[in-house]
Amino acid sequence: FSFSSLSHLHPVNMLNSCNVKKFCHSKALTSPYPGSHIERSQVPADKVGWLVEWKDYNPVEYTARSVLAGPVWADPQINDKSFSPKFNERDGEVERKSLNSLYVVENGRPRNPAGRTGLTGRGLLGRWGPNHAADPVVTRWKRDESGNKIAHPVTGKNILQFVAIKRRDCGEWAIPGGMVDPGEKISATLKREFGEEALNSLQKSPEEKAELEKQLQQLFSQEHFVVYRGYVDDPRNTDNAWIETEAVNYHDETGETMDNLPLEAGDDAGVVKWVDISEELKLYANHSYFIKLVTEKLGAHWSENPGPECQE
Repeated sequence: FSFSSLSHLHPVNMLNSCNVKKFCHSKALTSPYPGSHIERSQVPADKVGWLVEWKDYNPVEYTARSVLAGPVWADPQINDKSFSPKFNERDGEVERKSLNSLYVVENGRPRNPAGRTGLTGRGLLGRWGPNHAADPVVTRWKRDESGNKIAHPVTGKNILQFVAIKRRDCGEWAIPGGMVDPGEKISATLKREFGEEALNSLQKSPEEKAELEKQLQQLFSQEHFVVYRGYVDDPRNTDNAWIETEAVNYHDETGETMDNLPLEAGDDAGVVKWVDISEELKLYANHSYFIKLVTEKLGAHWSENPGPECQE
């Protein structure tokens, strides 16, 4: 089938189809902040947007020690004299452009385009402004022992499965994605992260690595489609640093490529397995939303009660 019909799935259109604040900000208001005892300042729903005046807004400032230690993936502090970032553009090897639109820079600090989060600084994120990630959604049809596709008894639609990891940090199921390295192409990040998290490629021998690389190349070079590009409602987001992702679906129609790939948890994953897709899935950040878009595109089973698209 053709993937060209997906051009309308621009994140701005997707955001407009629902209550924007609800879509953008629920997990980004999580307290305490992940991996800490830091409580965010409370932000009422009607004060999330920056256009709403709020003179008494007094967010907590927090940047994790692991970020302040200056690892290669992190920016210096904003007041560091040697640091003069070029926001809203490509800054050397670091991409500081947003996938959505230009963001405001106030007193030298980028401002979260989705609104207030009750926390300034960078939290666990390395970059001021957008922190770019990539999420490979690898899917296949659920099949019986004879190799026939299995349909859902109520909807009659075929059941889709995707490779999911259970995150070590929070125990939630997620797409096996990760951050884009400086200068790295998104396509390379997608393949690398999938290899590291779902196949434990970092722990393989050189021979095993070469074999995995061949199979990964086969999967990741086939036709695919971009499910979503833009802001992610992530519990690590702050007023000055946030995650944006490109979620891409690689669908193995026959199942032949993926059946030979030995799933093995590695890197940030505690467990990795094929998971049946349905609306009952509770996933990390807004990963359920990405998965739902894939089922719509492939005509797979999602929900037993097709209700209105945007429910409160």
